[in-house]
Amino acid sequence: SNRIDKETLTAEFTKLGDQLTEALPNFMKDMNSSSGDLAGRLSEIVNTTIGSLASMAGAIGNFMFIATMVFIFTIILLAEYHGFRKSLVNIIPNKYFEVSLKLIYNIEKSVSSYLRGQFLSALSVAAMSITGLLMLNLFGANLTLIIFIGIIAGLANLIPLVGPFVGMVPAILIAFMNNIGNDAATAHMLFGVMPSPFFILDIILMFLVVQQIEGNLITPALVGKSVGLHPMLVMISLLIGGTILGPLGMLFAVPATGVLKVILKEITFVKKNAHLL
Repeated sequence: SNRIDKETLTAEFTKLGDQLTEALPNFMKDMNSSSGDLAGRLSEIVNTTIGSLASMAGAIGNFMFIATMVFIFTIILLAEYHGFRKSLVNIIPNKYFEVSLKLIYNIEKSVSSYLRGQFLSALSVAAMSITGLLMLNLFGANLTLIIFIGIIAGLANLIPLVGPFVGMVPAILIAFMNNIGNDAATAHMLFGVMPSPFFILDIILMFLVVQQIEGNLITPALVGKSVGLHPMLVMISLLIGGTILGPLGMLFAVPATGVLKVILKEITFVKKNAHLL
């Protein structure tokens, strides 16, 4: 009986060994296939992410080029403006001289107020962005080029409401590059409850706060009121300008709307008081 039990156990173990030997190659093949699929998916995700970030960086580069050219054009225009204004005044018929001077004055006032408001708005966005990024560094975000990022966000805010989102992209790229291999940054949790590797969610949240402050407080107070436009009209003009001419259209949408408002207001005044002119 003991002999039979030993022989039976030996036979069963031998059979089990044979089955494992046969199954092992297939198991390893499946494991290799699964590992290959996982590696392929991870590679695809990384490539897609890098491609998206590269596209966004390219878009920012194009926008900054347009903004720089517009800035240079504005400086040239301001330098030559007095000569242009004098030539314009000289060709105005005497009949419309007083009305035209008043119109030119109101347009100048509207545009200068807008530029002043935009400058203050850009400074505010740059300052808030720099402050927010410095605060993130206190928690270990390891961000560099902070002043540069703030300047980009401020310049991009020549288009109202856009600056914080433009500043967000280089901040995320720098956080990612500076924290590769940093286990603490990789395992970082936003508010201690939400995974935020490389502080990416923290950066997004910070710039969203900046955008909300800029969009709900700064732009209506400094930009909309500077040209006498209702915040809703500012948003509509930005939407129309962006649809027609893209970033360039958004850049000029608000001042163009302000100038149009001045012209229409002056035309209405002239029509109502035509008998007095």
